[in-house]
Amino acid sequence: MTSWILEARGLSRSFGGFVALNDVTLKVREGTIHTLIGPNGAGKTTLFNVLTRFLAPNSGEIVFEGRDVTRTPPAALARAGMVRSFQISSTFGSLTALENVRAALQRRRAPTYNFWRSDHLLDGLDDEAMSYLEKVGLAAHAGAEARTLSYGLKRALELASTLAMQPKLLLLDEPIAGISRSEIARITDLIREVAVGRTVLMVEHNLPVVAELSDHITVLSRGAVLAEGPYETVSKDQRVIDAYLGGPDDE
Repeated sequence: MTSWILEARGLSRSFGGFVALNDVTLKVREGTIHTLIGPNGAGKTTLFNVLTRFLAPNSGEIVFEGRDVTRTPPAALARAGMVRSFQISSTFGSLTALENVRAALQRRRAPTYNFWRSDHLLDGLDDEAMSYLEKVGLAAHAGAEARTLSYGLKRALELASTLAMQPKLLLLDEPIAGISRSEIARITDLIREVAVGRTVLMVEHNLPVVAELSDHITVLSRGAVLAEGPYETVSKDQRVIDAYLGGPDDE
């Protein structure tokens, strides 16, 4: 029996007269890397925001692990195991890499960050925080302030902090965006590694990376699902080619 960790059923979202999502239905299979692609303005980030409840849908349902979470607040979703990153790296620049991951551990363990706890108690989280830094190859940068790291290393730190929340479903919004060519292969390998034992849903524009990582792809165009399937199938779909390159109607 197919196990769907996440289902979107007929999601729609409008901003005034602009329809950003139009009756989007999506199923993400547990244990896979599922990628959303589409031209600029296709609705990918809006869909991410609706799925994670940073935006409320105008209609439709969101089901996570068989439970309706359409009205669940973002923080509660994160505690339930649906954790996301953003297009722009979101680290605490004045904190060290270790402290960034430790903050995520504090958030996971309590409903508040508990920053008033003693250094002695917080130091007890350091070994676990270091283990996440080691997973993403940042152990040597544990004491460096996040603002001093390259953009690619900040992305890796963001992944470490996200993993510290112990996600069942990890949502990555354009994880390769802004990363230098020399770091793309490293972040691609890192995404593959962190996907082991969990499900990943990501938005990505870099098609070679999409081809290398994705088990399943959903193509969005003008707020609706245009095509679905493995990369070999969707990359040859004429509707997808037209959406990216412009078909006869766009000339």
